[in-house]
Amino acid sequence: MKRILLLVAVAIVFFSCGESTSKKRQVVTEIKKTDVVEVLYFYGKQRCISCNAIEQLTKEVVDSLNNNKIVMTSIDISLPENEGIADKYEVSWSSLFLDRGGKIENLTDTGFSYAKGKPQVFKAKLVEAIEKMSK
Repeated sequence: MKRILLLVAVAIVFFSCGESTSKKRQVVTEIKKTDVVEVLYFYGKQRCISCNAIEQLTKEVVDSLNNNKIVMTSIDISLPENEGIADKYEVSWSSLFLDRGGKIENLTDTGFSYAKGKPQVFKAKLVEAIEKMSK
């Protein structure tokens, strides 16, 4: 009897934890506010030096702006649960996007042009794009 109760308790905990995780992911991908600038960095399993630099420098910029209306999310496009958002932005490799209520700016070329070799130029261009999108 004790063994059955223990198994039931473990099953309840296991299933309840899994359910909350999937709902949390849905919320992250479905919330859209026109007053929030979403900075979306997409990446896959294979990451080059430039890919890592883009993500790191983007995090630094977003953190330095210290604005709760600018939110950064890094998204692994190799995971099945992220297929929908990757399809929405038509992403198939490392990419950087800004999105404010459906107004989208693709900064992928800027990232690959400057992040590794000229990080200060990349940061300045990213700040400029975020500020422009915030207005």
